[in-house]
Amino acid sequence: MTGAVALRAEAVVETLAVSAYTIPTDEPESDGTLEWDSTTLVLVEIEAGDEVGIGWTYAPEAGAKLVDELLTPVVTGRSAFEIGGAHRAMRIALRNAGLPGLGAMAVSAVDVALWDLKAKLLELPLVSLLGTVHEQVPIYGSGGFCSYTDSRLAEQLAGWVAQGIPRVKMKVGRASERDLERARVARKAIGEEAELYMDANGAFSPKQALRFAEGFAELGVNWFEEPVSSNDIEGLRLVRAQGPAGMDVAAGEYASTLADFRGLVGAVDCLQADATRCGGVTGLLAAAALAEAHELDLSGHTAPSIHAHVLGAVPKLRHLEWFHDHVRIERMLFDGFLEPEGGSVRPDPTRPGLGVELKRSDAARYAV
Repeated sequence: MTGAVALRAEAVVETLAVSAYTIPTDEPESDGTLEWDSTTLVLVEIEAGDEVGIGWTYAPEAGAKLVDELLTPVVTGRSAFEIGGAHRAMRIALRNAGLPGLGAMAVSAVDVALWDLKAKLLELPLVSLLGTVHEQVPIYGSGGFCSYTDSRLAEQLAGWVAQGIPRVKMKVGRASERDLERARVARKAIGEEAELYMDANGAFSPKQALRFAEGFAELGVNWFEEPVSSNDIEGLRLVRAQGPAGMDVAAGEYASTLADFRGLVGAVDCLQADATRCGGVTGLLAAAALAEAHELDLSGHTAPSIHAHVLGAVPKLRHLEWFHDHVRIERMLFDGFLEPEGGSVRPDPTRPGLGVELKRSDAARYAV
């Protein structure tokens, strides 16, 4: 250990700053259960020694208030290396306010910033600090919103395939009478070789989902995400058990706690996790350990600049969602954003931490 790194090992958290940025979508978007025209990123910056770690979540601006009022006091003054203790203290601090949902998102942003900070203090890429298992992380293009015209749907999905991304996902469930036709448009656009995924965001009942699963299977669909609500565990079990052979049922993107993930074991073929919702790096690694213990693959949900590192340390890795909105936002706001090659992303070994830094002048126009 060099003298500089040894000195940094004594660093304590001096300041924690939080800000929020709302970025309009490039066009109106919707899925099976929600419509939106903007996305808000809540950013945490933590200073210790001569480094600043950054972390973020995609959440309402109210998440920044939670960080400021309840989490900053229990993190400031701690060793920058005692992430486990800080994580536990944050969860305790949210007991009365409520940990699941927005509370977990607030914890996630701070936890990610702490891990980025620690890796920077040790002058390591985050994936190296966590313990690299995979040099690169496979991705799938994700968008295909229900609000898109058929031509826009075809253009987006085919564009990802042309870039070398061999798997793509579209949204279904808003106008179910057209979903099979939209799926046919997608299949024609991407060809027969690319994988085609469906995401209903919990819009269907179990029997509706089974009916659509049969139709999707005829088009070679092999991934059906949240065919029913993640709160309907028995419904997920039914779709998984009675759905077409070769079609995986997936869920987990809305999980906040380890108990949420535990409830999905046995109900899905692939567990999803989102480090910006489930407690950051610490929470995702716990979910990955649970998945591995039950012989389940883990798939990362969105936020590519974070997951490119964290998923590289996950043994039973499936892939990472290359989500249109978050790719666009992180490309706009962060210097060092990773571009895919050959259908995968690979963390930059020359950049410590997450390898990204906020473009302050570009972000300023979106500040809220």
